[in-house]
Amino acid sequence: MKRFLVLISVLLSSAGLTAKTTAPDIMPAPGKLEMAKGCFKMKGVSINCDPALEAATLKAVRQFADRLTLVSGKTVSVASPIGIQSAVKSGSIKGLCFVNDASIAPEGYKISVGKKATVVSASSYSGFFYAIQTLKQMLPVSIYGTTPDLKGKWRIPCCEIEDAPRFGYRGVLLDCCRHFFSVDEVKKVLDVMAIFKLNRLHWHLTEDQGWRVEIDKYPKLTEIGAFRNGTMIKRDWGSNDGIRHGGYYTKAQIRDMVAYAAERGITIIPEVDLPGHMVAALASYPEFGCAGSAPYEVLTYWGVSKQVLNVGKESTMRFLEDVCAEVAELFPGEYFNIGGDECPRDEWKTDPDCQAKIKELGLVSDDEATAEARLQNYVTARMQKFLATKGKKIIGWDEILEGELAKGATVMSWRGTKGGIKAASMGYDVIMSPNTYCYLDYAQSPDLESEPFGITTKPERALPLEKVYGYEPFTDIPADAQHHILGVQGNLWTEFIATPEHLEYMLLPRMMALSEIQWSAPENKDFARFKESLRTHELPILDLLGYNYRKLDN
Repeated sequence: MKRFLVLISVLLSSAGLTAKTTAPDIMPAPGKLEMAKGCFKMKGVSINCDPALEAATLKAVRQFADRLTLVSGKTVSVASPIGIQSAVKSGSIKGLCFVNDASIAPEGYKISVGKKATVVSASSYSGFFYAIQTLKQMLPVSIYGTTPDLKGKWRIPCCEIEDAPRFGYRGVLLDCCRHFFSVDEVKKVLDVMAIFKLNRLHWHLTEDQGWRVEIDKYPKLTEIGAFRNGTMIKRDWGSNDGIRHGGYYTKAQIRDMVAYAAERGITIIPEVDLPGHMVAALASYPEFGCAGSAPYEVLTYWGVSKQVLNVGKESTMRFLEDVCAEVAELFPGEYFNIGGDECPRDEWKTDPDCQAKIKELGLVSDDEATAEARLQNYVTARMQKFLATKGKKIIGWDEILEGELAKGATVMSWRGTKGGIKAASMGYDVIMSPNTYCYLDYAQSPDLESEPFGITTKPERALPLEKVYGYEPFTDIPADAQHHILGVQGNLWTEFIATPEHLEYMLLPRMMALSEIQWSAPENKDFARFKESLRTHELPILDLLGYNYRKLDN
């Protein structure tokens, strides 16, 4: 009997007699998806674009049309007819249409799929770009390839989609300092981010183990600071593999990367980590170090160095301003990350310049913070004020909350969630990036022997896919402070990640879990649905595109 009922169901579905078609796999889950009967044929479809579309949107539509032409084997035309808005309103339009709708949120979009017409509406380039990503996910996986698929079912189900992101900041941090990754590999990360609607790449460009950004005024930063004489082997801090490692990005490469990202709806946020994590800079320019701290060498081992910048000297602060000015010019986004994490202040306690600056500023130790912590507050405030002249807002790791923090700074909460809860309650904007849920360098299984060697040493610190997916950013955030949570970021630090294949393995598919935290409303999340969608749809996309990823456990 069961087989008979299944057969009837299949026959009815094939005959188009069922009330609604099966919902497509779309990741991250859209805000509203209502299925209807029937399908819209995409093979050889005519695309009509609102003449008011900006050039970037029209380019994205043409790229989509070209890809659809290639893989479906039938030409897809693109035109911009006059009167498309009124034709859409009257219902006389046919084909696939892209129209402006100023009432839709900047990153939101609507897709109305009927049997004769599909209308895509948005108010910005980002909205149209994300709508195209959704259309592609409703098509055969071969849409992501470059080989014709003449037998593919080039149609999308009739439905109504209204979608917009939960958070405006949807990020991933990529550490290219501990290990250097090529322009092509960074672009490959940007490509997969775009598919799943992430919109911020936090690019970690300076570190104790390598300086990665070209600075004209200080050429030694890349001549010396971009290379280290070997790397420690696994967790043996006294070892060295003897292999010189390094590299850096030229300004031309960075400008190309910024443009490449922008085409994918992604803003790149640079990080110049200061005043700690600066040993590569000190190896290049030792005159900016504290008394008695030299000699300096680009670190070949991981961990936190006690060697930090001498921020009591005006020449050091001018160095920071010069560097940040050149970096800010390369990145047009509104944010600039100045780090501020893990800065030991031991050297400042004995350095004459730093102690003189503490005295000059009238800084004292109290129950809230030491005088040296307040010296770091001075550095943070000064860089915040300087970068404001370059049109930038600062982001810093949650250590910048220690002591005093000027208004207007954004706090990135990484030591669990406490820093974010505190910052939001104090009125600061926050990006939640807790290591307890969002550190993608952590092992993906408590069975550490089954995973690549990495930073995780205790099974309870592992971050399996389900744990990442289960993160709720508003937990313990007071209701009246939740508007300060700008978004969520996953961090991929690379101390123990030296190859592109390992990088992709650690990123994927946990980045897709992150995308639903960042984009989807909590009530639209469902791990069973998410995991099945990965298995049947998203992982095949990664296979076709040539990404390495961790296989699902079951």
